[in-house]
Order: sequence, then C-alpha cells, then structure tokens
Amino acid sequence: MKTWPLPVAILAGGLATRLRPITEKIPKALLPVAGRPFLAHQLELLRKNGIARVVLCVGYLGELIQQRFGDGAPFGVRLDYSSDADRLLGTGGAVRKALPLLGQKFFVLYGDSYLPIDYRAVADAFLAGGQPALMTVYANEGRWDTSNVWFTDGQIKRYNKKKRVPDMRHIDYGLSLFEADVFQSLPFG
Repeated sequence: MKTWPLPVAILAGGLATRLRPITEKIPKALLPVAGRPFLAHQLELLRKNGIARVVLCVGYLGELIQQRFGDGAPFGVRLDYSSDADRLLGTGGAVRKALPLLGQKFFVLYGDSYLPIDYRAVADAFLAGGQPALMTVYANEGRWDTSNVWFTDGQIKRYNKKKRVPDMRHIDYGLSLFEADVFQSLPFG
C-alpha cells in the first residue's frame, strides 16, 4: 500500500461567525491574505510539502470555493469536494462524510491553519506510532489562545476545549492524522 503522500482533508465548512460581517457573503477560505485567498496559500504550502490530493470539506458558501478553485490544477493538487450541503455536520460529521474520498489514512487540517512544518515527518511519526490518530500540538502556555491540551512524555493525557485543567500548556496545532476506522462508528450525518 502506498503511504505517501497521504491525502489531506481541509475543514472549510464553518460559518466563520467571529469574522462577521465580512464572512456573511464570502467563506473564510476565500478571504484575501496578501492579495490572494487564504486557501491558495494553504494549497501551495501543501504542494511544496509533496501533498498532491486534497479533499475540501465545505459547507457554508462552499459553492463559491468550488467555483474559485475547481479541480485544483492551477495549484498542482487534485481537489475533491465533500459538501455538508444544507446541514452543517461539524468536524467529525464532515470527515465521516468525506471518508470515501480520503482512503484509509489521511491528514485533517483546519481551514484557517497555515502550518509551515514538515508534513512528511509528521506522517512518518503517525505511521511509526501504530496508533489510530495523531494530533500535532504546540507549546502555547496560554499565549495565543487558551491552552487545551495536557501533553507530557510524548503523549496527550487530556484534550478538552471546555473543561480545562492546570496541566494544559499546549494547544491543538490544527493538523491531525487519522485512520478511517476512527470515524466509521460515527453515525452518517
């Protein structure tokens, strides 16, 4: 089984309510950064890291993203789309729906994360670890946002965005890897 490059699911279906009123008519992925849609920067970064397949999990105003980015050819990637349609499915629901396009092992990237890291090294750690999931974390110490991960001795002891404990000094970095089986038990939709 070919393990590299793994496909990436980009979660780009949310309402982006914190950016209102700007995002009332344009999805967050299309907001300009340095004169170009943010998603263009993400796709170029992924391509530079050897990733050739991306599944965009879209929802709110997703048709505008699909119109702008099409099949991804101008960015050197193959783009597929999985749409929440009229009912937003949330993170787990969106990934569950996209499974037929992703295969057995894949990355999940937040639609508003630009992570200039070594994606191959992260994938290698995931594959070598033998676990069904891997979450990248950042030593945040409460600086950029409220820390939500207790990470020690190379393991996540607790992850919770609502019930925090003092040992939480890291934050989820916006990139994870999964085996499809993690999502298979979720009810569809």
